Amino acid sequence: MRLRTLGGTGIKVSVLTLGSMMFGPTGNPDEAECARIIHRALDAGINAIDTADLYSRGVSEEIVGRALKGRRDNVVLATKFHGPMGDDPNMRGAGRRWIARAVEDSLRRLGTDRIDVYHVHRPDPDTDFDETLGALTDLVRTGKIRAIGTSTFPASAIVEGQWLAERRGRERVRCEQPPYSLLTRAAETEVLPLCRSYGMGVLIWSPLAGGWLSGRHRGGSATDSTRAGRFPERWDLALPANAAKLRAVEALGKLADEVGVSLVHLAIAWTLEHPAVTSAIIGPRVMEHLESQLGAAEVSLSTDVLDRIDEIVPPGTTFNPADVGYDVPGLTDLALRRRGPGS
Repeated sequence: MRLRTLGGTGIKVSVLTLGSMMFGPTGNPDEAECARIIHRALDAGINAIDTADLYSRGVSEEIVGRALKGRRDNVVLATKFHGPMGDDPNMRGAGRRWIARAVEDSLRRLGTDRIDVYHVHRPDPDTDFDETLGALTDLVRTGKIRAIGTSTFPASAIVEGQWLAERRGRERVRCEQPPYSLLTRAAETEVLPLCRSYGMGVLIWSPLAGGWLSGRHRGGSATDSTRAGRFPERWDLALPANAAKLRAVEALGKLADEVGVSLVHLAIAWTLEHPAVTSAIIGPRVMEHLESQLGAAEVSLSTDVLDRIDEIVPPGTTFNPADVGYDVPGLTDLALRRRGPGS
């Protein structure tokens, strides 16, 4: 499998990264099958695995750690922190106090002494970003993590991170994980160009748009998705944005048929054509999902095909904002956009 350099780190990663969000009780509770999926991915040439403490409240990390016994040194291992890991309000976020505990918990669950890329899972409006980078810088310098990453950060926060590193002597953020797919192209407007400008690696998540581009949802129906009940705002076809997604899926499916590739391969291969993208995170739940996605790494799309895709889904288009994975506090928190009486 092709390898690319992750930003300026010198770390070589495969163009497909194995995501483990579906390993554990919230996805596939069969640890033996999850281990087989991990081993099959490694045998196929994937050398990068992405997980997070939040996935099944740590169970995903434990599954990954046990499956990597004897193979850890040949894997670029990434995990994330930020989400709630308990009822205590301090067991979450991106402050130094929580980071100090979260990294030790992840190292223990993963059964390793270092994390190759440690991602801030989402922006934390309650914490000064310099506080976060200061704590992560200490972890880099003590060898517990090799590189700092972020996930689903807006362009302004990416710029802030680079500014803080330059002006305050922090380690640079080396990698961003944005959502990016044929149906979610918002990252093209600022995030991907910024990452390329700063020499950051990019591991995109949800290249199949949460299952919309799996090939199962053609013929006017998207109701058979296992995620429909958990994320109705992303699947309810009564919403015009989702109806528009389904029409796009139909058109993209017909194009894939003409090209002679599966819709899955078309969707993943397309993300890898962007010059800023280092690797696409695939998140199989069962072995069948993995097998259907592996071949995408070998698919090359012609300029004519890329142009036709742009006609179906114009650059920068995101049909449903719910697919972006992050609600900007300034839009969702009343206190941030309204003065109180008498103020």
